[in-house]
Order: sequence, then structure tokens, then C-alpha cells
Amino acid sequence: MGSHTGRTSALVLRVVAECPVSKARACELSLPHGPVHTPVFMPVGTQGTLKGITVDQLEALGCEICLGNTYHLGMRPGPELIKKANGLHGFMNWKRNLLTDSGGFQMVSLIELSEVTEEGVKFRSPYDGKEILLTPEESINIQNALGSDIMMQLDDVVSSTISGPRVEEAMHRSIRWLDRCIKANKNPERQNLFAIIQGGLNPELRKKCLEEMTKRDVPGFAIGGLSGGEEKDHFWKMVTLSTDDLPRDKPRYLMGVGYATDLVVCVALGCDMFDCVFPTRTARFGTALVPWGSLQLRHKQFAKDFQPIDPDCECATCKRYSRAFIHAIFKTNTAAMHHITIHNIAYQLTLMRSVRQSIVEKRFPDFVRSFMSRMYSGKGGYPEWAVEALASVNIALE
Repeated sequence: MGSHTGRTSALVLRVVAECPVSKARACELSLPHGPVHTPVFMPVGTQGTLKGITVDQLEALGCEICLGNTYHLGMRPGPELIKKANGLHGFMNWKRNLLTDSGGFQMVSLIELSEVTEEGVKFRSPYDGKEILLTPEESINIQNALGSDIMMQLDDVVSSTISGPRVEEAMHRSIRWLDRCIKANKNPERQNLFAIIQGGLNPELRKKCLEEMTKRDVPGFAIGGLSGGEEKDHFWKMVTLSTDDLPRDKPRYLMGVGYATDLVVCVALGCDMFDCVFPTRTARFGTALVPWGSLQLRHKQFAKDFQPIDPDCECATCKRYSRAFIHAIFKTNTAAMHHITIHNIAYQLTLMRSVRQSIVEKRFPDFVRSFMSRMYSGKGGYPEWAVEALASVNIALE
């Protein structure tokens, strides 16, 4: 397993700048479909498309990497069809990088449809009720067919609110499954397999998992099994404990995190990559993300408001449309959701670019303070967990 010698990985990570105060860092990832500048937020496209937005628009927003969902794409249209289209890049006509998840998360989200054994996860298809076995080998098989730049191992996922022996069992099984995934990967020189650190909210289990997985020479590591409804106090401690021991020369991907405050805090704790359906999903309910929180554009107060969503935002929506217009068409026209989706993705990507710039320019702690004060002004103070988490990396808010 050992060092990098004798093995070519399709991923190179260069640390561009490190914050002298906190654990924040700015990196450049070289991947087969171009560079990715971190810290990065990756929008989620479940079926090989982001809901309510085209790949051209995503490209115009400067997105360098987005997500595809192995479980859903493996079900339909199926790996054979996508392989014929030159993989997922060709199928969705996306020229930049793609990360595919392993299908494992659906064990939690579709729990009533699944059971786990050492061999893999048995699913009942939500589409036609047929029983399917997703093994580590099959997960990699599908991802090899999809041709993503970053593939995730199949891990044994338990909800972050569960404790007890099941968490330990899942952690050890995830290590065994990682070995099976590494073995099954047919394109290690083109497709980068990331390990997923599990262990629930138990520091000992997390450390043990990390110790074992970092012995494997994989191109990157994800922190998994969090942001599933656990207390924020536990959440940030598990994140920081993981980044403390992850190798400096590999990317660190915190799975499922997308709220602006969480992104900024977790960059301070040393994470490089994030993903979440939140900005696109919340857009479909009429919620626009702004530096001071969010706007519920369905609400009557916006009916005569001719400002853009965010006067400082450069996105196509803010340049062209008012809050009043989006409010007026929201109930009858899906274009409204589409406009808000574009704005929300722009918001996330711009936020991460500003974070990155502040790290490069060695002013990250000041960036964090002004971000937090704008986000929480008039809201009766900062969330306690964020104050503690930032204090742990020498950024004082008060």
C-alpha cells in the first residue's frame, strides 16, 4: 500500500496557501477534467442534471465540479446506456469534473427499502420493486461505467443519531469494503477513489477508522456519516478530530454540508470539499440565499419589491429580475424556481471563492468575522457551536 511510488493517480493536490491562525487552506486539485480550486462547494445533480438548471448555466457560474448519483443513475437509465454515451460526461454533456457517490447514502435515506450484509446492501428498487444487491464491486463497476473523476467507496452508513455496537460494526465493515472497492477499480489512473471515514459520533471509532483507512493509498478522504441531524456540538468535534489526522497532501471532503455558516466554519476546521442538495432544493420552495440569511420570495412582503434578490450578486437572475417578478410568477411558472436555483448556486460558489481568496491573502479570520456578523446581525447572537468551533482554531468572534 505504502507511498505514492509506482502508482499513478489521476489526482494531484497542491496546497496553495494555509491560514497561519486556523486550519483553513486553499488548494488546487488537478483532475482529468481540469483544475478544481478549493475550498469548493459541489452542486448535486442526482440524475445527471441539476434540477432546474442546464450544464451551460452551471459552466457559466464557474462550477468546476458537480455530483452525480450512482444509485439513481445505476437504476435508470442504467450503466450500459451511459457507457454508450462515453460515460456521464458525454451523456450530460459536462466538460468539467464529476464526483459520483457510491449509492451507500441511500441506505439511510431509503432505509425501509434496504438491508445490509457483509456482501453488500440489498435494496428494493423504488422504481419497480425488484430486489437488487449493491456490493462494493458493483458500486465501483457502475462508477467505472459512469467515468466520474472522483468515485466514492461503498460504505456502511448508519444514521448519525444512532449509537451502540451497530456504529462500530459499520465502521469496520466500511474499512473491509474500501479494500474491495480499491481492488474492483478498473481505471485507477483515470478515476480517483475516495475513502469515507465513519465511526458515528464516537471519537475512538473515528480515530481508529482514520488510522486504518489512511494506511490505504487512496487519492482522497471523505468525512462521512455526519450532518444527518446530530447535535452541532458533536458534529464540529468529529470534523476537527478527522482533519487533525488526515494527510496534508490529500483532499478532505466533508459530505452533505451546505449551509453557509457550516461551510465557513468547516473550512476553518480544515475541510476542502463540500456538497449538499440544500441550495437547489430550498430554491424550489422559493427560498433565496443571501449573505444575511435567506428570503422567502413567496411571501407577500416581496410583491412590490423591485430590488434584485441580492443587489451585490452578479448572477444572471440578480442582473435581470426583481424580487417582485419572481414573487409574481412563483405559483404558476417553474421558471421562478429556475431563477432562484441559479442565484443560490451562484451564492454558494461565490461564497467559496471569497473564502478561498481570503485564505490566499492571509485575511481569513477577518473574513470569518465579517461573514458571521453580517449573517447574524439582529438575530440575537451567534450560534454557540460556531463560536466554540472557531475558538478551537483561534478565531474569536466576540
